[in-house]
Amino acid sequence: MTSARTPPITPHNPADEWTDILKATLLRVPALPEDLFKRLHRAKLTFGDRVHCPFLRPFFLSPEDEERVRTVAETIADLGERVATAALKDKHLFAQFHLRPEEEQLVRLPTPYGRASTASRLDAFLLPDSLKFAEYNGESPAGAGYAETLAEIFRELPMMGKFAQSYTVHSYPLSAKLLDALVMSYVDWGGSDSPPRIAIVDWQDVPTWSEFEILQARFEKMGVPTVIADPRELVFDGQKLVANDKKIDLVYRRVLINDIVAKPAECAALVKAYTANAVCVANSFRCKIPHVKAFFAVLTDEQNGALFSHDERELIRRHIPWTRVVADIKTWHNDQPVELLAFIGKERENLVLKPSDEYGGSGVTLGWETDEATWDTAIGRALSAKNGAWIVQERIPIRREVFPYIASAGKVDYRDMLVDFAPYLFRGKLCGYLTRLSATGLANVTSGGGQVPAFRVSPRTA
Repeated sequence: MTSARTPPITPHNPADEWTDILKATLLRVPALPEDLFKRLHRAKLTFGDRVHCPFLRPFFLSPEDEERVRTVAETIADLGERVATAALKDKHLFAQFHLRPEEEQLVRLPTPYGRASTASRLDAFLLPDSLKFAEYNGESPAGAGYAETLAEIFRELPMMGKFAQSYTVHSYPLSAKLLDALVMSYVDWGGSDSPPRIAIVDWQDVPTWSEFEILQARFEKMGVPTVIADPRELVFDGQKLVANDKKIDLVYRRVLINDIVAKPAECAALVKAYTANAVCVANSFRCKIPHVKAFFAVLTDEQNGALFSHDERELIRRHIPWTRVVADIKTWHNDQPVELLAFIGKERENLVLKPSDEYGGSGVTLGWETDEATWDTAIGRALSAKNGAWIVQERIPIRREVFPYIASAGKVDYRDMLVDFAPYLFRGKLCGYLTRLSATGLANVTSGGGQVPAFRVSPRTA
């Protein structure tokens, strides 16, 4: 990923205006950083022992930015649905995703409603003159509850009142949109209970458990009974799925398919209820197909061009980085034939290696931050992997901005941060964003990054 700076200061630069207001506010309210941390703890915006947001500025995007993100992101989500459907009918296409036999067994279980991914998220880098997507998280991605709550806290900060005198500020009701999407999938599935009882299902020890509590409170406030359950607490009697002694109509599945495969006994009730079509499960197990990072290899490989229209192929070319599954094969790069392994070895400075089916930055090797020996070792590891494929992906431009950072003892300094901008898509429609910051090439909470809210802003007219 190459670095690109944000545009120069203009008469309407919301980031600079916010920062000016912040500096004046800190002189009047020196306890502001400490107060923000207290609010974050009270709101359960923590990941382990760390708060999600040690920053004092949101990320701002314009209506024009949002529209170009919407067009591309929704198209990619639609392609994910189309490719998942096609892969289940085409053995050659299915093989390109490199799913394990246990995963294939799950994704081929029939489900009577259409969408593979009720909730999904794309990881992107939004620049003034380009928009590139690095990954598609098609499997019930985390963070929507956190992002919405964080935006609400920032709307209450003392800087917002003065800032809103100059800008119209729009935030995103993610929990309501997510709930709507879940209920729509339940209705598509054939469910008739109104409202359905939802179970948010994941392991009790996951660090995102606090987000489930946020979503539970918000869903119930909107009139939908919701329980949180560990997969081991589910009971299936052959007709109904029960959690906490309550019949469940709709499972908001946050437990990953990787874990379901790794712990079949603990997840048996969920899988049996899904197999019997006794409960609606969103996302369905079919979401695994577009979720793996090999999905971008499918999109960018010329052999699959007939799956897409001319306009879709052009969109893929402009917004999806060239990606291949690592193997000893001949392929194409920029209309030129290449021996893939020789190409990977030669083009280290322009490539990244990563497992097709990991998260949180696990296993990612950035060629431009790696010496030749380490790169060769990573290639060997990718080729010899026994448990899933690896991909190689072309380096893409990244966005960096300076953000005010709360350092030790509440001191505020200013740090140059990578901005990972990740649109949420609920039933394929753009509904909001997860925005993560990092000083390194990996922008995610599990690798030590931070989070800020995203607001769409436009200058107020006189």
